[in-house]
Amino acid sequence: MGEVDSAFIQAIEHRPKLAVTEADGIPLIDLSPLNSSDSNAIARLATEIGDACKNWGFFQVINHGVPLDCREKIESASRTFFTQSLEEKSKVRRGELSPMGYYDGEHTKNVRDWKEVFDFVVEVPTLIPASHEPDDKELKMLHNQWPVYPPKFREACEDYTRETEKLSYKLLELISLSLGLPAKRFNEFFKDTTSFLRLNYYPRCPVPHLALGVGRHKDAGALTVLAQDAVGGLEVKRKTDGEWIRVKPTPNAYIVNVGDITQVWSNDKYESVEHRVMVNSEKERFSIPFFFNPAHYTMVEPLKELLDDHQNRAKYDAFNWGKFVAARNLSNFKKLDVENIQILSFQEIRSVMLMDPILFVEGIAEAAKVYTAAVKDASVGLQEVPPLKYKANAFSENLPSDQTTITGQVQDGL
Repeated sequence: MGEVDSAFIQAIEHRPKLAVTEADGIPLIDLSPLNSSDSNAIARLATEIGDACKNWGFFQVINHGVPLDCREKIESASRTFFTQSLEEKSKVRRGELSPMGYYDGEHTKNVRDWKEVFDFVVEVPTLIPASHEPDDKELKMLHNQWPVYPPKFREACEDYTRETEKLSYKLLELISLSLGLPAKRFNEFFKDTTSFLRLNYYPRCPVPHLALGVGRHKDAGALTVLAQDAVGGLEVKRKTDGEWIRVKPTPNAYIVNVGDITQVWSNDKYESVEHRVMVNSEKERFSIPFFFNPAHYTMVEPLKELLDDHQNRAKYDAFNWGKFVAARNLSNFKKLDVENIQILSFQEIRSVMLMDPILFVEGIAEAAKVYTAAVKDASVGLQEVPPLKYKANAFSENLPSDQTTITGQVQDGL
């Protein structure tokens, strides 16, 4: 990755600012009350977690229970693996048929990331749909590839993953409590997980003002639990003003963010927030995210306990997690002509109608033309044929905030 080609260069509006203020506001939460039997202390902790999910979508945790030596072993193994030659790393290179292992060509928002990765699944084998096509019921099994060197690499990875998964369940239960639900409300979705862990390596970059380690994105799953080194580089898009805020590394802490699934489950009470990763020309960087994801057959939708017929109607239609992942994975090995699928694609159509009914109808008419033309072209793939609802939702992103015209009449008629 020594030479810089145009594939790495971000569009002008998305290029990083090298002078960034680190955020003190991202909550730092002490999980030690989990070791007590004080129900009030745990309730206060759940409230603290809920406030962080609502206001930031991100928080850091300390006294989390993951042994320090376990983390140090995987960090050492990661550094040793990535310092090998490309020839050695490529012996466990992933591909479309075997998507776990080493890779150095990831794209985010169709721009190449300045990083190398090594991925492995938690549950072996992990079952996921073979295709994003709705009518294709075939499943494929994901298996891990393990390098011969460094010694005990697999052992370090698997030991660390077990500990991080335990932490993820604790966090999920606190989030459930914060929503007023039973602690184990979400556990049923994780009987067969599609969770995976990634080792990230960000080499020194000669053009840190033009490229990003990972471009702006939101995580698709339920939770992400991230260990980052002292170099730092993670930036979060602050909800209040849209500014990019650097997350200051805290020794032996974990950075946690809610993903798209949690946003849908909570019916937008908690939001999956955009984030990105900076690179620099002086220091390489390592990080280890654990992506906590449910079973492939999970139908993701707002939890019925959080809904009513008035103020809290469902804002999303149900969607199959496995098919969603299969569609997202289209961009893992090639640049797409369109941006990858997002949860906005499943926003309940009523929400868009209420924001601007007239514009919505005009949008549907335009979408119908696009859809009809696309369907006639048998060479067009699913990701390029936007369902009418997908197209309609795109209009909502640019609507004025004071759209009140005939909203009442439409709401009464729905």
